[in-house]
Amino acid sequence: MDEIKNTTAKDPSSGRLIATLGIFGFFSGLLLVGAYLFSLPMIEANKAKALEEAIYKVLPGCKSFETLVLNNGQLEVVKEVKAAAGGKPPKTIYAGHDETGKFVGFAIPSDEPGFQDIIAGIFGYLPDKKTIVGFEVLDSKETPGLGDKIIKDQAFTVQFKSLSVEPQIIAVKKGEKKNPNEVEAITGATISSKTVVRLLNKGVGEWKGAMEGYLKTQVN
Repeated sequence: MDEIKNTTAKDPSSGRLIATLGIFGFFSGLLLVGAYLFSLPMIEANKAKALEEAIYKVLPGCKSFETLVLNNGQLEVVKEVKAAAGGKPPKTIYAGHDETGKFVGFAIPSDEPGFQDIIAGIFGYLPDKKTIVGFEVLDSKETPGLGDKIIKDQAFTVQFKSLSVEPQIIAVKKGEKKNPNEVEAITGATISSKTVVRLLNKGVGEWKGAMEGYLKTQVN
């Protein structure tokens, strides 16, 4: 009768497990990086398209625009925005023109920390009237059903069709708006509402001097 031998399978060593996980993680990382690099041009193209559409929305009558960057305290027109070596792209604003080429106003991107994350938006600004005439959210991760009302609540968004920036935009409770520089906050989304107000004030304040200089030298 054949002798029956008991054998016990050895567990793989911890070193082997670590090596296997490392190899798996390496190739998973390569796949993720490859997918990101492949999709990046499409992501950037979609962002550029969304930005262009937003510029036309926030500036009534705008049919074309020029991209402006700040250089030595002065706004200058650029065809392409390029980042400095190892740095971020410079901040930009946009000068809108009507079908005859006449200047109609500025489109100003701005962002500010909200309840969840950064809220990024763009607004149309008429410097001669010191009035905001449109606002669009470009990026927001605010709470669905609450903070995202800054995009969906028409009673809130319509307030940016004619909003004075002087003396300064302020947020007030719903039903308490009395002055042209006031914005009624959304009930249940007060933080997000106030973030938008700060975003607008920040954008105007940041570019005010440069816009005034541009108008003196560039606009006929």
